[in-house]
Amino acid sequence: MKLSEFKYDLPKGAIIAQEPANPRDSSKLMIYNKETKKYEHKIFRDIINYFQKGDCIVVNDTRVFPARLWGTKEKTNAEIEVMLLRELRSTEKIWDVLVEPARKVRIGNKIYFDNSRFYCEVIDNTTSRGRTVRFGLEGDLFDEIDSIGYMPLPDYIKRTATEADKKSYQSVFADTSRQPASIAPPTASLHFTEELVEQLVQKGVKFATVTVNIGQGIFESIGVEDLTKHSMHSEYFEINLKNAEIINKSLKTGKRVCAVGASVVRALESSVLVSGTVKANKGWTDRFVFPPSEFKIANMYITNFTPSASPSLLLAAAFLEDNLIPEIMKLAFEKKYRLYAYGDAMLIL
Repeated sequence: MKLSEFKYDLPKGAIIAQEPANPRDSSKLMIYNKETKKYEHKIFRDIINYFQKGDCIVVNDTRVFPARLWGTKEKTNAEIEVMLLRELRSTEKIWDVLVEPARKVRIGNKIYFDNSRFYCEVIDNTTSRGRTVRFGLEGDLFDEIDSIGYMPLPDYIKRTATEADKKSYQSVFADTSRQPASIAPPTASLHFTEELVEQLVQKGVKFATVTVNIGQGIFESIGVEDLTKHSMHSEYFEINLKNAEIINKSLKTGKRVCAVGASVVRALESSVLVSGTVKANKGWTDRFVFPPSEFKIANMYITNFTPSASPSLLLAAAFLEDNLIPEIMKLAFEKKYRLYAYGDAMLIL
């Protein structure tokens, strides 16, 4: 299949969500049943009616950190935006970052933060906007990031991130005991509230977690028409034995497994045993899921309405089996569904 088959134009009046629904589970929910080929339109909290005792919902427990910093370049005092991507060596405080405007940032330059209390020095170029930097700081860098950083909202959210985003751009499943490692949340999970999770658990639905550290690939578009030529950025993931067993119990007893978001699917499909079950696993995955693809683990899927021709949209198209993306997006526009990270959701079953 070709990329152009999964492109859509935003009509006048399309709603790109700038804020999350309040409460989160009051967002809209489109439901598509692959067996009956019928649509329903509900509220996200109604999702409880589509799960049964023993079903398993798999979520990503990664923790997003306020990875966007603003600093000033030495000597010129030019304002520089620094997006932290990945810690390379913690003891030396060396990171891969993106900088903007990139033309002003060269090897050897220093960028100062928080009234010059600390800085980073550029030690290498990686891409046109990418740099490797070393932070000069006494003490814990993550404490400083938490204090002065902003959540890295995508460019289609036309406002500056606020303190409120530090909570709303984080899922209720985020493991606060882990070192923060993602620059974006698994957005499909943003619709869950603690109350809804508790109601599902009381119904007998099981929750399993995987960890996928979402990186710069979330912001990048596909630049080739031939989908077989696209290379995904690698992301680190973990599935521990306890959670693999929770998933496998649902599979072995004929219950359903629902993947919440593209990152979960990538981890699960990178960890399939010959028996069709999940193995405990960890490592890096660059798995790119696009039509036609066979899903070995999940048979239900929750997603947001994601950007045109994006990897997440192609994964949803693969799960649908038929290319229903034009039909679904037309319906989403007609029904005024809110789009993208802070927007509404879809359940495919």
